Amino acid sequence: MLEGLIVLPWWGYVLVTLVLTHITIVSVTLYLHRHQTHRALDMHPVVAHFFRFWLWLTTGMTTKQWVAVHRKHHARCETEEDPHSPQVLGLRKVLWQGAELYRTESRNQETLEKYGHNTPDDWLERHVYTRHSVSGIVIMFLIDVTCFGALGLTIWAVQMMWIPFLAAGVVNGVGHYYGYRNYECADAATNIFPIGILIGGEELHNNHHTYASSAKFSCRPWEFDIGWGYIRLLQAMGLATVRKKAPVPAFTSVKEHCDLDTVRAVIHNRFQVMAQFGRDVLRRVHAEETRKVAALDRQAASLLKRARRLMIREKSLIGEDDHKWLQDVLARHSALGTVYGMKERLQDLWHRSAANPEQLLTALEEWCRQAEATGIEALREFSSHLRTYAMTRANS
Repeated sequence: MLEGLIVLPWWGYVLVTLVLTHITIVSVTLYLHRHQTHRALDMHPVVAHFFRFWLWLTTGMTTKQWVAVHRKHHARCETEEDPHSPQVLGLRKVLWQGAELYRTESRNQETLEKYGHNTPDDWLERHVYTRHSVSGIVIMFLIDVTCFGALGLTIWAVQMMWIPFLAAGVVNGVGHYYGYRNYECADAATNIFPIGILIGGEELHNNHHTYASSAKFSCRPWEFDIGWGYIRLLQAMGLATVRKKAPVPAFTSVKEHCDLDTVRAVIHNRFQVMAQFGRDVLRRVHAEETRKVAALDRQAASLLKRARRLMIREKSLIGEDDHKWLQDVLARHSALGTVYGMKERLQDLWHRSAANPEQLLTALEEWCRQAEATGIEALREFSSHLRTYAMTRANS
């Protein structure tokens, strides 16, 4: 076997490969995604340029193209104009041809002009990184082969496949098809896995689509975003500044009536509010109704289980047939119909963009009054808790 300048045991080559590919993943999630695309954090120019240089070596991607394609994905998510939606194109196509879909869209000048603004446009970007995008990949090939000999070719091949498969395929494909959802955002984004290490935290895709401008992707206590760990490290070194994170609900003592602070807090934390409504009201009432039905008809109870998923699901993501089936179930189970109707009325509050704060306050207080008047204990308790939401200085 031809040896390079560096000779390692077998596990050493595996470790080197993992480290090199991990640096690339970190470059994508921190620099391209959180910093450049969503402006969730500011980076010291030296750090930002290191990531830009590393991506030139290991992917050949240019900042403007990646940013433009991803911004379009958010703007047109799950529609025919989405560059890589598995809901439209099918999971298999996005998973295995995600890189091709990216390259196709990156050549669309209309996309670049509309979504690629405020990305690097200096001499290096114009004359090196963009004009000679393939040169970086060739240089990386020469470095790998020189350092590790014949095994360097394998290391280089893994580097070249890492982003096209994991980022363009798995995140864009599986991350909009399978997984769990903390929040019912208006697209099909899912959290692939709660521990975000292999793809730098991008595994927490539902969290990201819910709070796209947040520098931190983890939201629940058991979730881990290694990308956020690196951001905190850069922060401690004075090399990064976080601009925005997902809101964290704050609470005050129980109030008899809502006030303007309550309205602002409920709207500001609307995704957490609805997630709590799903846990504390919809699931609880559904479980109670299922137990009642099970005592009489186990087959009907089994069918009823399907309704829970649809009741929690974002309405725009429910197909026509499922919607008709759900309406039939809600008509036959009055308690479920009541809580689902209250869910829709609560969501309507933050769709009233033209309403002034006083009107929203009146609507929220009326919602609480109606919730308590239903006689459903879960709704009464939720209404009481809703009045404790408060804005903090950090949320303001």
